[in-house]
Amino acid sequence: MDVTKDLFAHLGSILAGLLFVWAIFQEYFPYELTSFFLKYSKSLVTFIYPYIQITFHEFTSEGFKRNEAYSAIENYLSYESSTQAKKLKADIVKHSNQSLMLSMDDNEEVSHEFQGVKLWWTSGKNITKSEVFSLYSVPDEERFYKLTFHKRYRDLILGPYLVNVMKEGNDIKVRNRMRKLYTNNGSRWSHVTFDHPATFQTLAMEPEKKQEIIEDLITFSKAGGFYARTGRAWKRGYLLYGPPGTGKSTMIAVMANLLGYDLYDLELTAVKDNTELRKLLIETSRKSVIVIEDIDCSLDLTGQRRKKKEKQEEGNNIERDPRQKLEKEENETRSSQVTLSGLLNFIDGIWSACEGERLIVFTTNHIEKLDPALIRKGRMDKHIELSYCNFEAFKVLAKNYLNVDSHDLFTTVSELLQETKLTPADVAEHLMPKKFPPDVDFSLRSLIQALEVEREEAKLKAEKEAQEKELTGEQGFVTLE
Repeated sequence: MDVTKDLFAHLGSILAGLLFVWAIFQEYFPYELTSFFLKYSKSLVTFIYPYIQITFHEFTSEGFKRNEAYSAIENYLSYESSTQAKKLKADIVKHSNQSLMLSMDDNEEVSHEFQGVKLWWTSGKNITKSEVFSLYSVPDEERFYKLTFHKRYRDLILGPYLVNVMKEGNDIKVRNRMRKLYTNNGSRWSHVTFDHPATFQTLAMEPEKKQEIIEDLITFSKAGGFYARTGRAWKRGYLLYGPPGTGKSTMIAVMANLLGYDLYDLELTAVKDNTELRKLLIETSRKSVIVIEDIDCSLDLTGQRRKKKEKQEEGNNIERDPRQKLEKEENETRSSQVTLSGLLNFIDGIWSACEGERLIVFTTNHIEKLDPALIRKGRMDKHIELSYCNFEAFKVLAKNYLNVDSHDLFTTVSELLQETKLTPADVAEHLMPKKFPPDVDFSLRSLIQALEVEREEAKLKAEKEAQEKELTGEQGFVTLE
């Protein structure tokens, strides 16, 4: 104990002596000599001390905007800090799937290893004097993260490691964020929280077709390097077509949920012209699904051809009622001026490359009405037909609504589905439980009854069409003498 006291007393004396010598040196030696000494003493310390330190401040140099690098590092270290640091701080995160976010408390340190190289992250805080500039103020507390590593690994840390940290941190932010559903009013987007529960597991579709779509989507989401190497914009077009009630809108929600993307529901009739369309496109973010539902009803994409025909008629001196002409001009003024060429440029023109990793999805009930230039490969890369309910889709719905995998009535349902055209939405309505726990027999018999009615109506319709065809043939027969 006495030895320890003597040791501390001896160290204190040495430190006091050094401080006294430094004070005398600053007082009596010229400023130039002092500066020279400081300069080369720092160089000596740098030569002896083999580590490099990089500081990432919470706010930018202007002090008004949060540093994106700091945010990415905070997300990246959230897992490391929760397993290593002894002191943690928890923040409530708004608009996120996680209610709490854990991070290192001030003046904590965690170690990390990258490709066999050890490095250290330290969290810190500087207390500064508050200064006011107009409506903004610099924060009193300036937090930062400090990265320390050996100087021999400068290229590795400043290159691949920090690139990986930024990428992983931003990916964690995307995964944890509360996703949004956007819609446009003219040239402006507004949004609500997107929380649709549909998944591929609950989607009424054949398993093989599901797996094909899942693999296509996942391959796209991981193909950033491929698109960059081949010089293509990182986007992919999907065309969903089929009768109403076959699950096109649900499929869009399922795709967004699988990839964790935001949804942009673009209403073309609310867009004034091609300029507004470009503005909306520029404001969409990466990792998003841009949707135009019922594309065949959104705009008259053959309007330019109709106008050309009308001009030819006017050139042939076809007179028009002045009131009809005025009404026609007013309607054209009020309607959207988005053209087919503007829409095509939106899909795969130069403006389509302003942000990467985006899906563009069109839906239609009548694929035959669409211009071939709009849905060709390279624009709508994958065409997915969503048709009437078959037995495989029915089994998914039975599991979803009734929680049954098999039943004696399944055979009857299977036979009837082959003879009828009922959409998954119609089937789901009959399987919807009227009480809980559900009465499986009642629900299945209700569906069977509906299928039998549909089968009889289809037979009557076919017989009527055959009679009309036969009658038309008899009336069109002419005897030549």
